Amino acid sequence: MPETESEPKFSSLIVDDEVSAGRVRPAQPRAIGSKPWWIAVIALAVAIAAIVYWWRQQHSPSAPPLPLVTEAPPAKGEAPPAKAEPAIRHPIDDARTHAGLADAGEDRVRVPAPSESDAIVREALSGVPGAAAFERFFYPQDIVRRFVATVDNLPRKSVAPQVRVVKSVPGSFLVAGTDGKLTISGDNAARYTPYVRFAQAVDTKTLVALYVRFYPWFQQAYQDLGYPSGYFNDRLIDVIDNVLATPETSTPVALVQSHVLFEFSNPEFEALSAGPEIMVRVGGENAAQIRIKLRELRRLLT
Repeated sequence: MPETESEPKFSSLIVDDEVSAGRVRPAQPRAIGSKPWWIAVIALAVAIAAIVYWWRQQHSPSAPPLPLVTEAPPAKGEAPPAKAEPAIRHPIDDARTHAGLADAGEDRVRVPAPSESDAIVREALSGVPGAAAFERFFYPQDIVRRFVATVDNLPRKSVAPQVRVVKSVPGSFLVAGTDGKLTISGDNAARYTPYVRFAQAVDTKTLVALYVRFYPWFQQAYQDLGYPSGYFNDRLIDVIDNVLATPETSTPVALVQSHVLFEFSNPEFEALSAGPEIMVRVGGENAAQIRIKLRELRRLLT
């Protein structure tokens, strides 16, 4: 990256060694010719004029030299100004107040290391009303890391299986109709119903209190994903809003089959990201219950 500037080149200056050393050379003999005498007079006059000019220059007042304007060099070790950190839109302390926890900072020193999070979260969830079936629906290992990665991927086209916090829905995707007129089967929603009922049963305020209590874990996991300046609670609220913006459906959702895969025939649905696409798949009634839960979570988190 750095480029080397070429040194400036100066034309050589030939200096008479004896003159520069202050020595005066002895007069050289010269031939005497027939030049008129007035040449000597003119030469003498020129010499006198030169001497007078030099004397005046030495004794006349001169204007002070103009100051050389230079740009002040940067202070040694001075770093360039840092970029402003993105503003936090949904500080976790707002949710802390809604959850009825201690003031900011009072309990943070007691948050254990992230390596202990799995055992602590499982133990804490055991006391959350309605959360007894947690391990039936969720992976019990790397809970915080998986949760953060899943949330971050929901506004994208897909969620990689290795980072999902929720276990796959059992059974196959159910389709109704015949070639040329396919829809999602009405029975397909039943595959998601146990998950929705679990979400309904969990006490939202207690769940938010658990999230706020151990928020440093979630924040650290989000930064470890590659967002060193990111704020996870802002991302979580954005994802909730993204899912809540899913178009509502009241009629069977039409499909087209591409090779062995099914796609939505509606381009608007086909362009949906992973979170909203799930809302279309689960069926209208399940989606309505999920919206209720998400709005309740959003209210407590902001």
